[in-house]
Amino acid sequence: MTLTELNERFAIGNHVQFKEIAEGMIVAEVANHHALANIALQGAHIATFQPRGEEPVIWLSPFAKFAPGKSIRGGVPICWPWFGPHKTDSKLPGHGFARTVPWEIFETKALPDGSTFLRFGLVESDVTRTQWPHPCTLQLSVTVGKSLRVELSTHNTGNAAFELGEALHTYFQISDVAKMTIRGLEDCAYLDKVQDFAHCTQKDGIVIESEVDRVYVNTAADCVIEDKGLKRAIRIAKQGSMSTVVWNPWTEKADKMGDFGENGHRGMVCVESGNAMENVVKLAPDETHKLVVVYSVEKL
Repeated sequence: MTLTELNERFAIGNHVQFKEIAEGMIVAEVANHHALANIALQGAHIATFQPRGEEPVIWLSPFAKFAPGKSIRGGVPICWPWFGPHKTDSKLPGHGFARTVPWEIFETKALPDGSTFLRFGLVESDVTRTQWPHPCTLQLSVTVGKSLRVELSTHNTGNAAFELGEALHTYFQISDVAKMTIRGLEDCAYLDKVQDFAHCTQKDGIVIESEVDRVYVNTAADCVIEDKGLKRAIRIAKQGSMSTVVWNPWTEKADKMGDFGENGHRGMVCVESGNAMENVVKLAPDETHKLVVVYSVEKL
């Protein structure tokens, strides 16, 4: 669908407009009474979310590259249909292919409370079917309002069950990593990737002072990012998720990535809601699994 066709069919006045921000990269720009947001059609990637009168909630690197087939640094990348490296084929992309392939827009709608609803679907191709031979559909529903609601829905359309790994790899904007504590995972077991997947247990709130890459398992708890610098808390409330990943690459790894910028890692933290490791989902024929996360801001 061309840019003109997208706007003719799915634009909503000044509230939803489709724009090409780089060659081959179209975004839906949402601006309503409650908030501003940008969502790229590649990967159905929520790039920004900023409630009116607030600092941005979702972090997007100022050096993020918007190019077909390339992942975007920041926002809400969709890890699907596996999380981390592929279980049997190391040549396949880490975190799956959903975040770097085209999606289509199915629906836009202005809601009675002033929020905006958008629904996207992943576009299957020979490439995606080669990497993922299981018949299924994948949709993302996004509601942009005072909070940001995201629903990732996978439906098994085939005749056999399959295992599904997934995550919303959300980057959050913070004042400084030294002024932040993550609550909600106290007493949770986790696998520490920095320590070669050592099995550990979280004792207190999470304070980040070096590289952190942890998969917390068997937890459906809300997480709260307490940010003393911005005097706010970001609440991450989830359903259909039993894993939470906390990630900050720290200085050396961020510098090597090239799209963080100098000390870029200090202004962000990833708290990812999903189903990984021992929490992968087994999806039976004709069954649907929904991963739902709501991001909201509270005053400290």
